[in-house]
Amino acid sequence: MTTEDYKKIADTLPKQPGVYRFVGEDGTFLYIGKAKNLKNRLSSYFGERRDRAYRTRVMVKNADHIEFTIVETEADALLLENTLIKKFQPRYNVMLKDGKSYSYLCIKKERFPKVFITRRVIRDGSTYFGPYTSKARLKVILELIKNLFPLRTCNYQLSQKNIDAGKFKVCLEYHIKNCLGACEGKETEEAYNAKIQQIKNMLRGNFGAVIQHFKNEMQQHAEHLEFEKAQQIKEKLSAFEDYQHKSTVVSATIRDVDVFTIATDEKEAYVNYIKVVNGAIIHAHTQELVKNLDDEAEEDLLAYTIPILRERFNSIAEELILPYEVELAEADLKQTIPQRGDKKKLQELSEKNVKYYLLQKKKEAASKVRKQTSSERILRTLQHDLQMSKLPLHIECFDNSNMQGSFPVSSCVVFKNAKPSKKDYRHFHIKTVEGPNDFASMEEVVYRRYRRLLQEGEDLPQLVIIDGGKGQLSASMESIKRLGIENQMTVIGIAKRLEEIFFPDDSIPLFINKKSESLKLIQQARNEAHRFAITFHRNQRSKDFTSTELTSIPGIGDKKAQQLLAHFGSVRKVKEALITEIAEIIGLSAAEKVKNYFSAEEKS
Repeated sequence: MTTEDYKKIADTLPKQPGVYRFVGEDGTFLYIGKAKNLKNRLSSYFGERRDRAYRTRVMVKNADHIEFTIVETEADALLLENTLIKKFQPRYNVMLKDGKSYSYLCIKKERFPKVFITRRVIRDGSTYFGPYTSKARLKVILELIKNLFPLRTCNYQLSQKNIDAGKFKVCLEYHIKNCLGACEGKETEEAYNAKIQQIKNMLRGNFGAVIQHFKNEMQQHAEHLEFEKAQQIKEKLSAFEDYQHKSTVVSATIRDVDVFTIATDEKEAYVNYIKVVNGAIIHAHTQELVKNLDDEAEEDLLAYTIPILRERFNSIAEELILPYEVELAEADLKQTIPQRGDKKKLQELSEKNVKYYLLQKKKEAASKVRKQTSSERILRTLQHDLQMSKLPLHIECFDNSNMQGSFPVSSCVVFKNAKPSKKDYRHFHIKTVEGPNDFASMEEVVYRRYRRLLQEGEDLPQLVIIDGGKGQLSASMESIKRLGIENQMTVIGIAKRLEEIFFPDDSIPLFINKKSESLKLIQQARNEAHRFAITFHRNQRSKDFTSTELTSIPGIGDKKAQQLLAHFGSVRKVKEALITEIAEIIGLSAAEKVKNYFSAEEKS
């Protein structure tokens, strides 16, 4: 991908947490990363930053496009990134290729359950909370729980039979008040389970009373000037509040499921698919569909897409999470329409991604209309103002230049996509017209220009601009009609005095708003034609000065000849001038040579 490729999609990227994937041409993941703000993170890969690592520059260069999945929190992004890297092993991800997994808080299924930290989720009926992205912070939470609710840490099999037989003795934990001695029957199972239930409530986020308890305790410590103890409780409470949330991308209560949601607009439908294996999202994909009928039901589109995506991504899950029931060929598949809990959160995550995908597509479509170039905008305005059937991508403008009939020349400037195309400029020597006759000169050069384009098989312009009013325009149309191309182009004339636009065979001019971009383009073409004609005319005059009859007079060089022509305008007027007039320009001695030369010429 290039910076230009990124700019095309930049406006459609979300400013939300998520996971992004750089994808190669063959569809493989080159790099998987997480972001708190997807748009800001992805923008860092493009631009002119010189501190970007060579490995990163190569990865971006080899990428074909970018995919991303939106999640709820930055922690969820970290978990999803970890899962996807382990599954797909992207070439440019080197730091997370180990088998390490995140930590959970386990409440063991047994009498007098133990609460401990583990990285392994065993489906034995135990309750797991997590995953947690920081084991250190999880230790703080576990310590907080144990401080609130003394629990056993031993591995004794505390059956009622063993307790009644007196097989166990209380340990140091009992004496330091970390345990209430269930092993000797000093704590009932009912009381112990009540504490476990309260711990579960806390870990599920139902801990408003606990927070108030801690705040009261902090206040008491502060009143007794025990600020260190108050700070310790505050830190523990802060850690617990930070990590009491439930992840939507990794779950200990869900095994293998496929999640599908759908969003539609007038012409297309989008189906989001999330593949969950062993409680972790391992793939997310949004499929586009073209609707055959405007009223095609979402249920039918979803039923059509589900088996296709399951086959493409090799899914063997026996449960589907859907927004509503659909008719499927595989009737034995379990369809779940969740109302609450972890499965509902997965469905909401899928809905969030598919709705954003739909919004992104609408933004892209609007962006294509909104982001037309300035040239396209100006040309469309010009097309509208002149009521043209074609967009004037190719414009040509003609102008004449002469000095009292001497050195008559014309110019033709070419604009393509509203910009000057100087390599296509042409100038003309007037061959068939004598004297100052703008109309005839314009008729000649227009005929010569388009006769040649037709002979060479070149494309004709969509718009021809003639610098001048109705007279020049009519003369140009004589040539265009003679060539039979009057229906293949729009021809207009522009008069300098009031910037009026004339059309052939229409005596009423068009006045375009003076601030209009289309009029400014016409004026730019006119001014460029005038500049080009004047420059060519001056060059011709300069060349003629050096080859004029005056330079053949002995003692009169190029400089004196140019001075005389610049002052008198022509050789004829130099002949008619008095010697005193000539002497004022080039001196008496040179003036005598000039007069003697012309006198001898007349006698001969």
